[in-house]
Amino acid sequence: MEKVIVETNLPDVKLLRRGKVRDVYEVGEHLLIVATDRISAFDVVLPNGIAGKGKVLTQISLHWFDRMKDIIENHIVATEVKDYPALLHKYRDELEGRSMLVKKADPKPVECIVRGYLSGSGWKEYKSRGTVCGIALPAGLLESSRLSEPIFTPSTKAEEGHDVNISFEQMRGIVGDETAEKLKDASLRIYGKARDIAEDKGIIIADTKFEFGLYEGKLILIDEILTPDSSRFWSMKTYEPGKGQDSYDKQIVRDYLLSLDWDQTYPGPALPADIVEKAIERYREIYRIITG
Repeated sequence: MEKVIVETNLPDVKLLRRGKVRDVYEVGEHLLIVATDRISAFDVVLPNGIAGKGKVLTQISLHWFDRMKDIIENHIVATEVKDYPALLHKYRDELEGRSMLVKKADPKPVECIVRGYLSGSGWKEYKSRGTVCGIALPAGLLESSRLSEPIFTPSTKAEEGHDVNISFEQMRGIVGDETAEKLKDASLRIYGKARDIAEDKGIIIADTKFEFGLYEGKLILIDEILTPDSSRFWSMKTYEPGKGQDSYDKQIVRDYLLSLDWDQTYPGPALPADIVEKAIERYREIYRIITG
């Protein structure tokens, strides 16, 4: 059985923060990002993790970072513990397969979201106003409809609680005109390439989010990319507009939690073994399909 790592502890390395999934350390001029097996739902980190989830997320990210190098540079410095600074070698068991040594970029304070299909918060807004993040869409679209062109719909990055969708004009006000245009262009190009690659493997990427940072005066891709935690992946075989789709992500966990009498506040309920097993198998399945 694979060991569940819900929290890393590297006593002689400076911990900068623990996110919902990742623990981030400072290692000299670089950062060490460790994807744990924590799982969150409805913005609550649940008590028990999903063994191996952090490794799957990391390996999917590394696959995509490599595929997108011709569009934009990324923050990767090293991905194997043997190539990390010596002080990290003793933590091999905790780090191997689930960590990345990365450049210390200055992150842009926006999430760059691209939607190719109408789903989630986009579908909710469209139903009430006919728009997504203020972008007018044709009438008569169904839930999960494919959009004629992918749209760029940024959001704020919330330290606590939910990110808030913003218009492209609002994003210009936050990051400046030139940077906003560059972020939009890079996001749409990455999504376009990823969508073509995924469709060849029978997978729809309905929507996804990217994060970018500034490093030595250049915009680079940071954080994670095109994982089941940052994207909606659907199977082309079962895709049917007019309803919600079965996603390769933690939907199994969300559905289980919605069946409980839980008010979606801390502490969350522990997940039963069968739900944990189904969830990790879903993550592994999309990893196998995407990376071959």
